[in-house]
Amino acid sequence: MAAPGSELERLVGIMQRLRAEGGCPWDREQDLRSLRPYLTEEAFEVLDEMDRVSDGGPWRPLCEELGDLLFQIVFHAQLAAELGEFTMADVCAAISDKITSRHPHVFGTEQVKGAEQVLSNWAKLKADERKKKTGRAGSVLDGVPTAAPSLLRAERLTEKASRLGFDWPDLAGVRGKLDEELRELDEAIAAGGRDAIEHELGDVLFSLANLARFVKTPAEDALRMASRRFVTRFQYIEARLHEEDVPFGGATLEHMERHWQGAKAQEKLLPPPAHLPRASVATLRLPVPDVAAQRAFWDPVASWLGWTSTQSPDGTAAYTGAGLGLVFTPAPASSVQATLTLDAPSPSAVARLKDLLQAHHPRSIVSGPEEGLRFQDPAGLTWEYTPPSV
Repeated sequence: MAAPGSELERLVGIMQRLRAEGGCPWDREQDLRSLRPYLTEEAFEVLDEMDRVSDGGPWRPLCEELGDLLFQIVFHAQLAAELGEFTMADVCAAISDKITSRHPHVFGTEQVKGAEQVLSNWAKLKADERKKKTGRAGSVLDGVPTAAPSLLRAERLTEKASRLGFDWPDLAGVRGKLDEELRELDEAIAAGGRDAIEHELGDVLFSLANLARFVKTPAEDALRMASRRFVTRFQYIEARLHEEDVPFGGATLEHMERHWQGAKAQEKLLPPPAHLPRASVATLRLPVPDVAAQRAFWDPVASWLGWTSTQSPDGTAAYTGAGLGLVFTPAPASSVQATLTLDAPSPSAVARLKDLLQAHHPRSIVSGPEEGLRFQDPAGLTWEYTPPSV
């Protein structure tokens, strides 16, 4: 339940220890070039988990993969810090400054009428930033990485060009352009010239990416999901052929097509994933008979957990940590009874809090789960502090 800032500092400290004298030999050997494949791998693993969540899967694995990606960022920042170039704090400050300056309609006084104007203003602000850095505004297409997946890059290029008004007026124009490019591809295939086929096929794919932008369905995502469906369906075919004792390579195309259609029919029987909007808890208000006693207990406990406390003139005691606001309000006795669970970052954190409670509030500790800690505050509220499951 620690604040994000303290956890980021902890991660930076871990990275420094890994790179220090006597740290991990492998981590100490790495440089920017050697880390490139790990950065891209972690990014793609995040995408995999995002796809699983979209299919109705659990969110926790996505949390873990985002952590792996964040570790790569911290790793690169540590390499820069060792050379005196910049630190992780500089990375955070730079993006905070950039996002603030590019949202004057949120952090300033500028007014906007909608998302389209936000994107237009964004392009102008980026051009101003480039001019300050290089002395020229440069191209609106700057910033789209050449190493990005080609479908993604094509879509981003057309999106950026559209911010200057270089765009089709409607979907019909985009769809018509795709038909035109398909006809030219057919002509190239009929002629048989390899270079011409490559040229026209590229135009078709580029037009498809532009069409994807217009219908707000990213081409890269659509193709990735289509590939997942192909894998699932083809593995279904393999499983059915194995059940039928068909030797490897012994099935006819017609036989495999029947199972392919069976796989598609099975997909249709599954209900589509449905996600209700997830509401995050902003503030938890708990009525207690003695706010002063709660404050005397929770002020030190909050500091141990990395929370901040707020003194309020309205007779409440408020604490904030890990995105949760906890407010104790005055109320008659026995007005509320509950057991609340706090997620500990590790078993050692549980042991540390237990030692502190044992030293300062020994009577608060009650029997609890073997791997966790259970304690009660003066209002009789029960709290469980449990480490993550392995």
